Amino acid sequence: MSLDKHDTMQRLRDSGTVAVLRGADADALVETVDALLAGGVTAVEITADNPDALTMIASVVGSFDDDVVVGAGTVLDEETAVDTIRAGAEFVVGPTVERDVIDVCNRYGTLVAPGAFTPTEALTAYEAGADLVKVFPASSGGPAHLGGIKGPLPQIPLMPTGGVDADNAGDFIRAGAEVVGAGSALVPGDAVEAGDFEIITENARAFTEAVEAARSA
Repeated sequence: MSLDKHDTMQRLRDSGTVAVLRGADADALVETVDALLAGGVTAVEITADNPDALTMIASVVGSFDDDVVVGAGTVLDEETAVDTIRAGAEFVVGPTVERDVIDVCNRYGTLVAPGAFTPTEALTAYEAGADLVKVFPASSGGPAHLGGIKGPLPQIPLMPTGGVDADNAGDFIRAGAEVVGAGSALVPGDAVEAGDFEIITENARAFTEAVEAARSA
């Protein structure tokens, strides 16, 4: 890891939760991130399947500077990885193990978190150069599954994503997760549409408190 990767990893740990913004509304993006920040969530992942992803990544980076660590999600190929890194993404996440994505992120000194579900996939990703492994979909196996991976592979930092909510976030942390990723349970689309950003702040606060309580237990 480069010093930059160490810094990014520490900022993800400090946040405790990565807010996954899939299909985010560009017009409400700054207010959404503001609401997350108010609740203690300081890491956001903008998925690359959004046609405005590059613009949105650059917008959040420009608007929040070092207050928020910004990443790109659903990155499936080398070209997309490069584009998002150039737009300002400080970490790159994917749903699967794509060696070309891992390679290009390492080339650019950017933290990379490919998705895996089994111990074999997790180890394959880590040996290929992953800094963090996204356990996905986390809902399929729950905290016990993540703990089952962590047991024989304690050296691999894990981030469960997909089905994580404020009620089970602490369970995932206690099972060995470094940080958790959450989408609609944290940022409900209807709250964004209604402009009810206080709900997002309340959700962020609930996640933050759950993670902190689990870490201190």
